[in-house]
Amino acid sequence: MTVKTLVELFDRVLAHPRPDLLLSRSGGGCQSLSTAEFGRRVRLLCLALVRMGVEPGDRVALLSENRPEWQIADFAIQNAGGVSVPIYPTSPAAQVRYLLDDSGAKVCLVSTPTQLGKVIDPTGGPAGASAIVFDAGLPSGPRVAVSEQLAGEAIPLEEAYRRGEEAERADPSLFERRRETVRPDSLASIIYTSGTTGDPKGVMLTHSNFISNVLAVAQLVPIGPEDVTLSFLPLSHAFERIVECVYMHQGCSIAYAASMDTVPQDIQDIRPTIVAAVPRFFEKFQSRVLETVRSGTAFRRSLFHWAIDKGRRRLEHLSSGRRMPAVLAFQWLIAERLVFSPFRVRLGGRLRFFISGGAPLPREVAEFFLSAGILILEGYGLTETSPVISVNTPDRLRLGTVGPVIPGVSVRIAGDGEVLVRGENVMKGYWNRPEATAEAMSDGWFHTGDIGRLDPDGFLTITDRKKDLIITSAGKNIAPQPIENALRTSRFIANALCVGDRRKYIAALIVPELDALRAWARERGLTSGEPPASLLARPEVQALYRQEIDRATEGFAPYEKVKRFALLERDFTLDAGEITPTLKVKRRVVNGKYADLIESLY
Repeated sequence: MTVKTLVELFDRVLAHPRPDLLLSRSGGGCQSLSTAEFGRRVRLLCLALVRMGVEPGDRVALLSENRPEWQIADFAIQNAGGVSVPIYPTSPAAQVRYLLDDSGAKVCLVSTPTQLGKVIDPTGGPAGASAIVFDAGLPSGPRVAVSEQLAGEAIPLEEAYRRGEEAERADPSLFERRRETVRPDSLASIIYTSGTTGDPKGVMLTHSNFISNVLAVAQLVPIGPEDVTLSFLPLSHAFERIVECVYMHQGCSIAYAASMDTVPQDIQDIRPTIVAAVPRFFEKFQSRVLETVRSGTAFRRSLFHWAIDKGRRRLEHLSSGRRMPAVLAFQWLIAERLVFSPFRVRLGGRLRFFISGGAPLPREVAEFFLSAGILILEGYGLTETSPVISVNTPDRLRLGTVGPVIPGVSVRIAGDGEVLVRGENVMKGYWNRPEATAEAMSDGWFHTGDIGRLDPDGFLTITDRKKDLIITSAGKNIAPQPIENALRTSRFIANALCVGDRRKYIAALIVPELDALRAWARERGLTSGEPPASLLARPEVQALYRQEIDRATEGFAPYEKVKRFALLERDFTLDAGEITPTLKVKRRVVNGKYADLIESLY
């Protein structure tokens, strides 16, 4: 079946039925949704949206955590000819209302009554959108007046299904007629960027944008009906959304984690074969493993580090295409049996590979997992490119790169090092922002804002964000991300942000890994139960971090070294507006909040 639109992707899913298309985790159990039931619910919700006045091209917002209803709602919107506007469920009410207003959403589908509260305009003005609520909790009745400020109505999801059934009885061909309005160049979604440097911009993606990416990734990455995946990255982000479209195209079963907190247990219960994650997930997992090793016996510590060493040596031979010596092959088998096989049990025991995206994956972290026989396929892309531009595959993998460029996409490097992209995956433009669109596009090439390089074999390497480059007062151009990634390899450092633009040297704001620091303090007879501020001020602690920073940045040029640093009592948070929902640090916000502290470092 040739797929050209998300509507046709829906048809492909129905053509390959399975009893466990979508799985949801709640209350310690696992509920399955069959392909047939998925199709029925999509059809009925689509017809309900049509009855609520959704016309082709109308925007429909989707404010929900990852769950089966998210996919049901998205495909219902697509089949109705609408344009989905996903909103992060962690977004504050003011931002939700900004996105509803900016997109002009006619209907908003929300997961819970709490999320519904964000839709209601507290100023007394009409919110404009009607709402459908997935979870129970609304008063019973066919129509529910939630607030006088809500211009439309709010109904439970079951009521929406009932209205869909009524619409189907009244006009049996309505569903098919509405689907026929969708073309490959029809607008499918407006995905708002996280806004690290200002108000979010709505990225307009067409059906062909999505499908071109789905087909290219499906061609490269081995995914099939035998695979079971675990979903926990936000579907509101283009990365997880396109990955799940690929899963559906390839006939996988998708399980939704109960919450971010339950992911470790969900992995062991679901035992997925493929998982998509961001680098922070791998960094935290590695940190937990190493902390467990350090708390074990001397023999177990020695055995683990011996095994990792053999794994790294094996990786060197595999990467270079050289044959492993017989002794190393035998040592690897021992390491695999005694260390790595039990290690992988913590990941469910049948994981084939991870997919990493959303941010750069530190090479040291990738090497750690690969040394343990755990494959990570790192890719690269942006919301504006639907999102995948390049990806490593099991057959073509090179550490330190984001893989070869995918079929149908062209990449070239501008004179200043910026990565430029052209292809069917490139967005239609920014919603209601022609000036921003013109600034981002030039002669058909999209300017990514990332600095990178292509090697002779076609592998792409991203070195930094163009706007993040630090230019010191001596005129040195410094990419902060490699330095920050190196700093985060320390078990005592949870996060790091380099500063120094127009300054005479590089300094850093360091977020300590407090659990590891307190354990270190206890081992040395220091008081570890004191407040973080007192602990961080100790000369011994300051000396420790000086040593860790120097060790982590040993291989950098002198002008890239961190000359001074400050230890923060807490990590950057979404609630404080310091990171985006995809965990990217808003440098401008952090620099502003800690302006006095940064000034003191100079």
